[in-house]
Parts: sequence; structure tokens; C-alpha cells
Amino acid sequence: MTIEGRPIVLASRKSDLALTQSNWVRAALIKHHPDLEIKIETFVTRGDQILDVALAKVGGKGLFVKELELAISEGRADFAVHSMKDMPAEFPDGLGLVAVPVRHAPYDVLVSREGYTLETLPEGAVVGTSSLRRSVLIKRLRPDVTVRMLRGNVPTRVRRLMEGVFHAIILAEAGLSRLGMVDLRREPLDVNTFIPAVGQGALAIEARLDDRPLLERLDVLNDSATLWTTAAERAFLRQLGGSCQVPIGAHATLLAADPEAPRVLLHGFVASPDGSVWFEDKIEGSPEEAGVALAKRLLDRGARPVIATWSDT
Repeated sequence: MTIEGRPIVLASRKSDLALTQSNWVRAALIKHHPDLEIKIETFVTRGDQILDVALAKVGGKGLFVKELELAISEGRADFAVHSMKDMPAEFPDGLGLVAVPVRHAPYDVLVSREGYTLETLPEGAVVGTSSLRRSVLIKRLRPDVTVRMLRGNVPTRVRRLMEGVFHAIILAEAGLSRLGMVDLRREPLDVNTFIPAVGQGALAIEARLDDRPLLERLDVLNDSATLWTTAAERAFLRQLGGSCQVPIGAHATLLAADPEAPRVLLHGFVASPDGSVWFEDKIEGSPEEAGVALAKRLLDRGARPVIATWSDT
């Protein structure tokens, strides 16, 4: 299958992880549809260019997807592969989430040279992360540690750890496993106490909603369990109206896989950037309803002014 005599163009960032994920999607599609011709086209996003400033100060999640979305909208690309945790809650007109492959591990890991755990980290240890969510969670569990900004791709972050700049860094397990970095000493962080980012561990396939022939081919990538759990998490984020300026986390567990009536248990939180104000709860329900209901519950308890104050800064 080609479009007007040319290969289908898959838009990807240039990082090792992004290209690994894009090549996995390309291989999976060709396995199911051997007639497909897919070319990976790489793009540099604003998030890839700005490496000396915390994400929360320069625009948040959209930093890693806008250039790819523009290429799709303008017809320079046909679809894109994103890490779902980098996706904003809303899509540009004409574009949408059209496939969600099976999710990898959703949890974060504490990576160190010495094999530290949260409990054995030395008092005053320096921990690296660029994520507000990870910052407030680590400080909540270990108030004595010092959190310092750590930007760059996964290999760069690991290299800085090995150079002794940090006692430990916090990364997503899914990224490490996809890159084959399985020998690093790390502690998995419990999703019940170290709540992951919305969609963490999942991939998001974005395309033009009117491209029916391509959408029909992409459908083979869908994993129903991942689709339902991430739908709940993204409904939570969308209803909150939050951004990377506000620490937000959510993790859904599938309770019932009935295609007519799936049910999830959704655990989520929202906090002020310094972690001094905290709202957290769990709820059961259908994916969309659970996400909306949990967000409304936290907003009603007092999260609304927190989000309103910090999302506008």
C-alpha cells in the first residue's frame, strides 16, 4: 500500500528511544500487512532543542509532539508514534489517537550505580529528573534528598549518572527495556506510592481522522486492555485541564475486560509544584466515566485553584 505512488510516512523524533519505538511499530504493521511501504521521517521537536530548562518552564507536554502533528496536518507525514505520556490531553483539529499498542511496564525506576533503593539512598542524596511529578513524589517519600534537573535522552541521562553527577536518577522502566538497557541497577517504584504519568509505558499512534484506508491498517496494533486503561487516565487528565506545570499522575488497572462494559480501577493525584498541596484518590468505573469522576472529585476537594493558578504561569 502506498499513497499516490509514495511510501507511507511515519513521523518520529530522532532520539534512540523514539526511533526504537517507531521501528517497532513499522515492523509490526508490515508483519500484518506485507504490502505496506513505510518510510520513517525524523523531526526535531522544540523539546529536543531546549535541554537546559525544566519542561514545566517551557511549555510542557506539547513540546515533544507539535512538530510531528504539524507534519501530519500538512501532509508531509501520514502518522506518528509518540510516547503516550508526552501527549497533551487534546488533539489538533483533524488529528486523533487512532491506535494504542500493548503497554509495557508503566512504573518508574530508581537507577543508581550502587544499587540504592528509596530506603537506602544516603541522606541528602542528589536525585536527577526533569519531571515535576517525579520531583514531588520523591520528595514526598524522601524529604531529605536534593532534586536536580536532568534533561536529555535516556542514554545521556544514564551517562551523567555514571559520571557521578547524581546519586540516582528516576526513569521510566518502559524506556529502558525498549532500549535494551536491562543491566542497569534499578529499583522498581510501586505504582501505588509512586504514581506514574498518564499513559506511561504505552505508545500513541496519531493520524488524520479522515484517512480511512490507513486507519483500517493501523487498527491491528490496538490492544484492548491498554486502550481501556489509558483512556481512563487520559480522561482524568483532560477533565483536570492540567499541564506539565502541575504534577499529575494516574494509573488504571483493568478489572473487567468485557468489550461491552469494561471496568477499571483508577488511582490518581494532583499536587502543587512544591508538593505542599496534595489531592489523591481511587475510583472504579468504566474507563471514561472513571477518569471524569475522579478528576471532578479532586477538583471539588480543592484541586481547582491549584490547577488554575499554576497552569496559567
